[in-house]
Amino acid sequence: MLNSLILVPLIGAGIIGFWPSSLSPKLARQIALIVAIISLLLSLVLLTQFNLEDPNQQFVVLVPWIDSLGLSYSLGIDGLSLPLVILNGILTTIAIYATDESINRPRFYYSLVLLLALSVFGAFLAQDLLLFFIFYELELIPLYLLIGIWGGLKRGYASTKFLIYTAISGILVLAGFLGVVWLSGSSNFAYDQAVVHTLPLETQLLLLGAIVIGFGVKIPLVPFHTWLPDAHVEASTPISVLLAGVLLKLGTYGLLRFGLNMLPEAWVYVSPWLAVWAVVSVLYGSLNAIAQKDMKKMVAYSSVGHMGYILLASAAATPLSILGTVFQMISHGLISALLFLLVGVVYKKAGTRDIDLLRGLLNPEQGLPMVGSLMILGVMASAGIPGMVGFISEFLVFRGSFNVFRVPTLLCMIGTGLTSAYFLLLINRVFFGRLSEIVINLPPVKWSDRIPAIILAVMIVILGVQPNWVVRWTETEANSMSMSKTTVSQVVNKSAIATPSPFHGS
Repeated sequence: MLNSLILVPLIGAGIIGFWPSSLSPKLARQIALIVAIISLLLSLVLLTQFNLEDPNQQFVVLVPWIDSLGLSYSLGIDGLSLPLVILNGILTTIAIYATDESINRPRFYYSLVLLLALSVFGAFLAQDLLLFFIFYELELIPLYLLIGIWGGLKRGYASTKFLIYTAISGILVLAGFLGVVWLSGSSNFAYDQAVVHTLPLETQLLLLGAIVIGFGVKIPLVPFHTWLPDAHVEASTPISVLLAGVLLKLGTYGLLRFGLNMLPEAWVYVSPWLAVWAVVSVLYGSLNAIAQKDMKKMVAYSSVGHMGYILLASAAATPLSILGTVFQMISHGLISALLFLLVGVVYKKAGTRDIDLLRGLLNPEQGLPMVGSLMILGVMASAGIPGMVGFISEFLVFRGSFNVFRVPTLLCMIGTGLTSAYFLLLINRVFFGRLSEIVINLPPVKWSDRIPAIILAVMIVILGVQPNWVVRWTETEANSMSMSKTTVSQVVNKSAIATPSPFHGS
């Protein structure tokens, strides 16, 4: 079953890219959409067969690959990766459906999107450190081309910047993985067999530092965030949906899977500093969002701030905060995808994203009332209004983190107020008020532009009312991860009485 999630997009990309005769743009789009829907259905089948009470990897696939390197083709899925796999299937389908039918070089474009989906599926399913790294780096190639070929005027600059930052992220992550395996004396790259507890604490801290910074670039966290706004502004709308909705989650997933879960003893020592880092990212991203005039860049900086919530909850590592990290990843994926879709519709119809130029888009006769209504719902969800998915995710994060990091949690809660502030500015300036000249006589919005946004809006509301549809799949895994961290935490705290840790003053 897990093999199918990788093979189906690969076969689809091969059919579209290497079709022996000419392939019409419409047919290429239909094939890509069918492949994406099949992948989504396969992920939903996994959902129906998943054992909620088993914290171990399920549906395991293990095939020896390169014995001399200790590399195996090892796949599995658990409560941490299952929701993200389904999210990838949903947003890939929506991104393909939302793509303009008249896009240039459609065969190449849809092939790259499917390869991107394949690499994300593989990264979430990989149970081998080196295999994860291969998939983690594989997504760099299609995304670089998707931004560099189909992006805006500064697409070359944005795609190159993305390439450089992601390459640095990969180097740091690989260095951490190699250090874990070689220094622990493991004979292979299966991370469940890496005996890291035998390493000195100083070595574990060094390895964890490389892993955390590497994934911090990908998330991205301040000050490694500067590639993200540029990439979002220049990327096309469907690619922005995938970038914010799924690809950033590779960093947060890696932080949990290979930071907290693999190096829990070192995690205890660095977690206070991670909480401080989370505060900086939340406040810096939110304050920068307030200063933006481009709607798309404002949503991009909003992502920087909301990723900080995940770092805070990961640092706390309580059962409730780990549930919050997973729910925040799903919540942010759905909300950011909705916001980028709607900003794309506004830009497509009005020809600009400048907040100072747009007015009155909620006008029922000459504006974009449906788009405006969905945008209001999206920003309310992002600001954590009760009854929507954003409220549940932030409540879990803050409630789960407060007892461990009280001051950082309170400071991060300020980010929720700032989110309300900058999105209120956006709604007030763009959608309310008297119609500006640029808004008059806009072309009508087709249902093909509305349907993806409506689907996401419905999911945002449904999961806000019934969060257990997500939480129940992760609860067992969250308890397992937090118990591991808490046990080590108690041991370290006891030993710290006699021997101060490297992060405490004498």
